[in-house]
Amino acid sequence: MEMRSIDAPIPLADVRRLAGAQFGDFVKAVVDLGRGVMVIGGELHADQEAVLIEQGARQLDLWGINIYPDRAEERIEFDSMINLRPSQGNRSRSVEDPAVRERIVAVVTRLIHP
Repeated sequence: MEMRSIDAPIPLADVRRLAGAQFGDFVKAVVDLGRGVMVIGGELHADQEAVLIEQGARQLDLWGINIYPDRAEERIEFDSMINLRPSQGNRSRSVEDPAVRERIVAVVTRLIHP
């Protein structure tokens, strides 16, 4: 499955194409809050996480999400096994801290344009 590193804005149509080629209505992504970039596509969030770590990301800055390009509301789903990290106070697959969620939404909104 195709994975794509995103560090500059891309059209929503590209996200929709990746989703259609992989899971149908959504695409997996990992957001690097430290550098304001993300990797989309691929089968597992762990694969995207590995790409970002190879690029110099710190694991504590990486958060897994799912992006539903055809949803106007709730386009971002905060659900990934890589988010389970009790040592950082996140005890579920979701992103529990509202401030972290806001930062993730800001990165995704900046990088994906309708």
